[in-house]
Amino acid sequence: MCLGIPAQVVELIDAELQLAKVDVSGVRRVVNVALLGGEIAVGDWVLLHVGFALSRIDEQEALATRELLESLGAPYEQELHELRASRI
Repeated sequence: MCLGIPAQVVELIDAELQLAKVDVSGVRRVVNVALLGGEIAVGDWVLLHVGFALSRIDEQEALATRELLESLGAPYEQELHELRASRI
């Protein structure tokens, strides 16, 4: 299952390649932020799907979405497992 999951930007890696490091429930990955139009900052929340930040979301929405996803149990845990195993 591929979910759009909330992630928080923890580091801007490369402005030219438009890469940032995000945190998803304790899992950190480098993702592409090009679809956000170049305006991203540490602390921003984004909706993440297959290594791409699709849109910015506010913290309240991010936390509510994460709570909902966590309530799904196994599908969300599988998504986190796949995220841990992926390399960008």
